[in-house]
Amino acid sequence: MTHVNDPAVIDRLMRTKGRWAIVGLSTNEWRSAFEVALYIRDTMGMEIVPINQKGEDVHGETGYKFLADVPLEQPIDVVDCFVNSSRVGGVVDEAIAVGAKAVWLQLGVIDEDAAERAKAAGLDVVMNACPAQVGWRSDN
Repeated sequence: MTHVNDPAVIDRLMRTKGRWAIVGLSTNEWRSAFEVALYIRDTMGMEIVPINQKGEDVHGETGYKFLADVPLEQPIDVVDCFVNSSRVGGVVDEAIAVGAKAVWLQLGVIDEDAAERAKAAGLDVVMNACPAQVGWRSDN
């Protein structure tokens, strides 16, 4: 089955204040995650948690190597995935395991099976979209 994004889910995720773990956010300013993370934090007003291979801090926020490394007392609401489609299934499985409420697969990141697993586990799913590009909807 082909996933279709629900505009109501997108709107709710973008309006509801929460904690977004951004997988693939590093200090590399040339990667789109670098700027989109600022949009999520500074324009949407969300907390951000960088998740990257080095576990490095980004934008003054504490970074972690894996979603499971984020302290339990700081639950994750949305896992925003800036990883290759071939790797995103593992990230979605981690999101399910840590009890995230939603996964957001960025532009060009598509994995129908992972989306179905997330939905079956009760997570909201947005796929092949960027909050910085659909952000105008949150102002209506």
